[in-house]
Amino acid sequence: MTTPSFSRRSFLLGAASLTTVPLLASCVGSGAGGGAGGGGGSTTLTLQSWIQDAGPKAALESVVAAFDGQPVTLNSVATEQFRAQLSTYLSSATPPDVLGWYAGSVANSYAEEGLLLDVSELWAPGGSCAGFSDALRALSTSADGKAIFVPTNYYWWSIFYKKSAFQQWGVQPPTTWDDFIALCDNLKARGIHPLTNGIGSTAWMSSGWFDYLDLRINGATYHRELLAGKHSFEDPQVTAVLEQYARLVPYFHPNQTSWDAQQAVTPMVNNEAAMYLVGAFCTEYFPEDQRDDLDFFSVPTIDPSVPSAEEAPTDGFFAAANSQNPEGAKALLSYLASAPAQQSYIEKSGSSNLPTSPDVDTARFSPLVKKGIQLLNETDEITQFFNRDSSDALQTTADAALTQFIANPSDIRGIQRQWQQAAQQVFSS
Repeated sequence: MTTPSFSRRSFLLGAASLTTVPLLASCVGSGAGGGAGGGGGSTTLTLQSWIQDAGPKAALESVVAAFDGQPVTLNSVATEQFRAQLSTYLSSATPPDVLGWYAGSVANSYAEEGLLLDVSELWAPGGSCAGFSDALRALSTSADGKAIFVPTNYYWWSIFYKKSAFQQWGVQPPTTWDDFIALCDNLKARGIHPLTNGIGSTAWMSSGWFDYLDLRINGATYHRELLAGKHSFEDPQVTAVLEQYARLVPYFHPNQTSWDAQQAVTPMVNNEAAMYLVGAFCTEYFPEDQRDDLDFFSVPTIDPSVPSAEEAPTDGFFAAANSQNPEGAKALLSYLASAPAQQSYIEKSGSSNLPTSPDVDTARFSPLVKKGIQLLNETDEITQFFNRDSSDALQTTADAALTQFIANPSDIRGIQRQWQQAAQQVFSS
């Protein structure tokens, strides 16, 4: 199931994305005792979170501690462990009550299996999500019309750089694709790594460039259809994407395959690398005294006839259908969706994420975040991210194909063939 198509303006009326996470495998369960099914159930709640970065993790802990409902046990594990165990969490006889994850097709796939609690009452008049945009409502609704997700924040992707470094090097942000390639050549000739990335333990980061090149060459509609299995990864359109990607491979720092997404900022901190295509969450990875130095520009246009598009992943929470405390789970979801909870999380985490609630005061947001809002206001299309517009299973095929491609960019056709074979197994399963 693909992410519903929606306009950029309706998305921004309430779009958002919170970075949340899961519980230790040995801790799966919804707390002490409790009845089954629809009653009040257990007297405690379990919230599974995947947030590991210090600032956001402490902020979520603070927000949860302020909940005035039943006691909440907050557990978090590494993102990849959470991703791998999410199906097990949700299908457990005593699952965590509330779990943080992604809106769109990923959440909807679990709803199709009957694993998510119907939270439509939170979207009804008077509910905590009633004022959220129609775009967010669509993104949080399953195929059978039930609300199954509570979005709490979102963020944008772009090419981030340090203003002081560009000034030191005497260069400017490019406005065209040719200018971008010329900038990379200029920097590389001076011994500066033009690009950084972290595709070691976070191999999904390699999909960022694939997504954007596909959006710039083939457009958002083709991109969504490709990720929904309506096109082949052996298409000439995908060949064109990988050919442009191959031009970039020599510009990446050679250590990208041993770094994760956070470690990849290190050469930028030290002015050894210039640019990083990444989500706005990267601001948390930089030292505090460098965060005001950060700026960004969008991946430049390649084909002017293709409508502009930007990635704006939307995160939040859902509840397990088998929760032993469904009413408590909905109460916690309602609280997490509230403007005070969102405001507290963003302020305490130092996050560059944007809130979904229209009642959050954005006046004190940084110039960088306000520029991010402007970027999304001005684009023609909004997409999520590779796995969010497809599935975690298809993301695994991308991880394998793109890391192999980066290691051997000359074998484009062979990699496309293997990628399509792996993708076909996902779509036929």
